[in-house]
Amino acid sequence: MRMRPTLTWTPTEDLPPGTTDLRPVADALGGGGVLVLSGAGISTESGIPDYRGEGGSLSRHTPMTYQDFTAGAQARRRYWARSHLGWRTFGRARPNPGHRAVAAFERHGLLSGVITQNVDGLHQAAGSDGVVELHGSLDRVVCLSCGDVSPRRELARRLEEANPGFDPVAAGINPDGDADLTDDQVGDFRVVPCALCGGILKPDVVFFGEAVPPQRVEHCRALVREAASLLVLGSSLTVMSGLRFVRQAAEAGKPVLIVNRDPTRGDRHALTRVALPLGAALTAVAGRLGVSLDGGSAV
Repeated sequence: MRMRPTLTWTPTEDLPPGTTDLRPVADALGGGGVLVLSGAGISTESGIPDYRGEGGSLSRHTPMTYQDFTAGAQARRRYWARSHLGWRTFGRARPNPGHRAVAAFERHGLLSGVITQNVDGLHQAAGSDGVVELHGSLDRVVCLSCGDVSPRRELARRLEEANPGFDPVAAGINPDGDADLTDDQVGDFRVVPCALCGGILKPDVVFFGEAVPPQRVEHCRALVREAASLLVLGSSLTVMSGLRFVRQAAEAGKPVLIVNRDPTRGDRHALTRVALPLGAALTAVAGRLGVSLDGGSAV
């Protein structure tokens, strides 16, 4: 499935309104076997903006596509300059109560798995194990020639050495770790090649216009088949990358529950959509279930 940078999604039908009633979410989690599917909205409280919510980055920023990245050196220079600067902020982001709640639910045996559309690693930082990173992770870099995978921190060190004094002031940071810089600010930023073969380096993430690896998609489909219900957290489900799992769950008769402040493309498949901030909503659910976010029991 190739992803496109969809800027907007307009409902073509009347959708049920959102609710503030957390009981269906608490009931599903209390029964166990819940598969979590998270999107950019779960990380906004960590200082990382989402794509399509209020003030979302797509209103000012078009993400790099795989085709543009591979087509020319200038596009890669622009990408790596912006991404290198953004990584300094992105890499300092810390898990928020939403991430900690998901990790706590997992510790208490309430989840069957976690799939995230995010590339920030915050679920793992909060303590979640076995997270399926649907779109990869920014903390890894892959060579398009030899396939070597290396840590992002190593590339950051090499880029610092190749671009001493590079410290422009960015207008903002985006969910993909890309900082908003003008072409003048990018300037003659130097891109470094693969240390092993001299090939082109790319973050180990799925760009828009690129396909999610088929084996990863099938793994996620298997998780949906094994789950008792699907809980969507902070995703508009605008792109098919995540929506396909909602459709799969609904077609199999599994309850789909969504926590997202704005309407989503998956609402018509859902038992409910809770229109509350994620951190507060999941913390409240944890309290109802006697689950402590710090690792112990809440009661």
